[in-house]
Amino acid sequence: MPELPEVETIKNDLEPYVAGRSIINVTLLWERTLQHPAKEEFERIIKGQKISGMDRRGKYLIFNLESGYKLVMHMRMSGSLMLGHNNPPPHTRAIVHLDNDTEIYFNDPRKFGKMQLVKDCDCLLGKLGIEPLSDEFTVEAFAGLLNNRKTAIKGILLNQCLIAGIGNMYADEALFASKIHPERPANSLSKEEIKTLHKAIRDVLKLGIRNKGASVTNYFRPDGETGSAHKQFKVAHCKDKPCPVCRTPLQRIRVHQRGTYFCPNCQK
Repeated sequence: MPELPEVETIKNDLEPYVAGRSIINVTLLWERTLQHPAKEEFERIIKGQKISGMDRRGKYLIFNLESGYKLVMHMRMSGSLMLGHNNPPPHTRAIVHLDNDTEIYFNDPRKFGKMQLVKDCDCLLGKLGIEPLSDEFTVEAFAGLLNNRKTAIKGILLNQCLIAGIGNMYADEALFASKIHPERPANSLSKEEIKTLHKAIRDVLKLGIRNKGASVTNYFRPDGETGSAHKQFKVAHCKDKPCPVCRTPLQRIRVHQRGTYFCPNCQK
């Protein structure tokens, strides 16, 4: 699933090509990709809308339109956005046609991705928690989220209502960097462990962005190139490989219904 670094990369790569451009039309090849509004109303409103810029909130990608509307996309399990000219890839579910003959392809092999056109983003994004790369995400704020929570720390990191944007891969990487077992109760972490994990979260996300996201399965950048963040992973998707620190074989368990990779020696 595209996580914060992948969605941020898509935003950064796309914005120079779409800012200031107008949307001629949107072709829906898989109508269920559109979640809101109804197809007829969506097509009526979207035509001629000028894109003023782009934002990201958690794992959501936002096209800001000059009219005040916002075209909001969520990649879900396998989505990505790609640029092209009359050459949609095989799993394209929607095509955004721009006024310079450029097209944006919503490519989504598993068909879980969603697109919505809204006036007020709060109905979608108001439930999201703090952005982990924002100034508001301080050690104190992070400690407050963990206080009195007995949930496994991995589950806290994945809870988008608490912290927006961290997904499975980067949670595993941050916990490994902090030497914290993913099943530790959140309220059992010491002040020093909280400080260490806070720094690790920001570090692994920033590294993921610098490396243009992780192309483990279906993620591609808008130009069709892959990201390289997965090449830097220490534990994520590395079951049975030797731990880069102690050489113990890495293990995979399920935590909050998610495959979780860790070192049983370093993360006791």
